[in-house]
Amino acid sequence: MWELIVLFIAGAYVGWNIGANDAGNCIGTSVGAGLLNYRRAILLVSVFATLGGLLQGREVMMTMGKGIVTSELPNLAILTVLISGGLFVTLATLFRLPVSTSEAIVGGMLGVGFALGGDINLTKIVTIAQVWVICPILVGIMASAIYSISTFLLRRLSRDSVWQRLPNALLLLSACYISFALGANHVGTAMGPLTNIGIHPVWLSLLGGLALAVGALTFGSRVTATVGSGITQLDPVSAYSAQMAAALAVHFFSTIGIPVSTTQSVVGAVIGVGLVKGIRTVRGREIMKIVVGWVATPLTAGLFSFGLYKLIMLVS
Repeated sequence: MWELIVLFIAGAYVGWNIGANDAGNCIGTSVGAGLLNYRRAILLVSVFATLGGLLQGREVMMTMGKGIVTSELPNLAILTVLISGGLFVTLATLFRLPVSTSEAIVGGMLGVGFALGGDINLTKIVTIAQVWVICPILVGIMASAIYSISTFLLRRLSRDSVWQRLPNALLLLSACYISFALGANHVGTAMGPLTNIGIHPVWLSLLGGLALAVGALTFGSRVTATVGSGITQLDPVSAYSAQMAAALAVHFFSTIGIPVSTTQSVVGAVIGVGLVKGIRTVRGREIMKIVVGWVATPLTAGLFSFGLYKLIMLVS
């Protein structure tokens, strides 16, 4: 019984990290544009991310549970995966870096899989890695297109007072949508390893959604500031364009069970919008720090989980 309690606490810790690091992906642009204050934005993320996890989190959850390491995982291995991924994301959040929770958990799962000598689904790993590379580029292009079309249409309709308020409404809509997509993808990512112990996905989704909300409320403001204004300054139209493009991509990959990075998607979208507005508006140093985090996350989490599991087996 105590092993299950410890595993649930570890899963909740990873969910807390999602809220702390990835909530900024959903609300950073809205807060950065001055439309929402932080606490109202957090409430929005909490509600829609929990819905996303409940309604469409199963596919990614199954991928993380059995799709990467196909061998049965002992409880200590599951605990190692969760601790490894969670600790790395906590450190990144302390340094205000929007890293990928998906990459951290996938890296942790691979590290434990190699430490166990288990069966690794290399085809699935290659597919996930390809999506990680393509996704931010694709989302950047989509965001650029959405921004260009939106600004063209809004200029044509700017004399109508109703249409003048439309960008703010679209920004709120996109914030809700990307929060839903975050839950659909990342709640499944965080809770997926726990499917190995036979817990029903609905309960895991509820646990993940609640932990995400607590993480966003208690520790999410650091990354929110980086995404909202650290890369480029955002107005409501550019913020909406970035969020909508990222939400479409993350939601699509969630439906086919790929644990994609919401962080990469949003940052790629913000960069895409920034380039349309003019390359001088994009802060290159901030981008380089984020890219380094993307590369380091799966490697570091994987090495740490490999070493930690080996150490546990040595002393036990």
